[in-house]
Amino acid sequence: MLLKISHLTEYRFEEPVHYALQQLRLMPKSGVGQNVVYWDVTVKGGVREQEFDDQFNNRVMLVSINPGVKGISILCEGEVDTTNMHGVIGQNNGFAPLWFFLKPTPLTEPGSRVEKLIEQLGTDHESDVTRLHALSHLIGKVVPYQTGETHSETTAEEALISASGVCQDHAHIFVSAVRQMGYPARYVSGYLLMNDRTQQDATHAWAEAYLPDLGWVGFDVSNGISPDDRYIRVATGLDYKDAAPISGLRMGSGGEDMDVMLQVQQ
Repeated sequence: MLLKISHLTEYRFEEPVHYALQQLRLMPKSGVGQNVVYWDVTVKGGVREQEFDDQFNNRVMLVSINPGVKGISILCEGEVDTTNMHGVIGQNNGFAPLWFFLKPTPLTEPGSRVEKLIEQLGTDHESDVTRLHALSHLIGKVVPYQTGETHSETTAEEALISASGVCQDHAHIFVSAVRQMGYPARYVSGYLLMNDRTQQDATHAWAEAYLPDLGWVGFDVSNGISPDDRYIRVATGLDYKDAAPISGLRMGSGGEDMDVMLQVQQ
């Protein structure tokens, strides 16, 4: 499936910015199940300083903001040809070893709620895949999708306590539980072609677990499936902070607003 992406992020600052540096993880790579036909990043109000691959093999662009500006825009446009791999990515070929993906983070640290979730899941499952699909279904049932109840700093445990969340929370809970069950797991950010609309408010997030016979396999808790040819993988990491589309720092007073306009279409 040939997918076309237009992703515009605009920041507006109350006061002129003296210095700011942003990391962009907005550049998908060709790999299993996806071939990047073309991809362009246009920055207005800033300068593209450097590009590199991080420890998770994500392509990262460093952007500095022009001193004194009160806004910056980042436009990503491209086409990616995808193939339905039923969520199977395969063997680990990044810089980070598998044992690294067993490491908990502040956002995915397991607690009593994650332990209770694993206990509810039980052990009577035909295979690793069916076990993790059952976990995905359970998380979706225990934490229904609802916007406005969590934020980027909400932990897996907090989302379970609030019993509501979005795709980021679902991915964090899944990653936390799967690691506690002994499987390496990672957070994934990317794009998803929606069936009912092309205009979206944000990028999507899901998770991947490493299974002995299959390698990395994706699980989208929010939609109750493994990723298919409607998905584009952009970045991975231990949690959201490693794979955030845009992160960084700035010097200067005043607040800021951000607008996102995203279109994903066939």
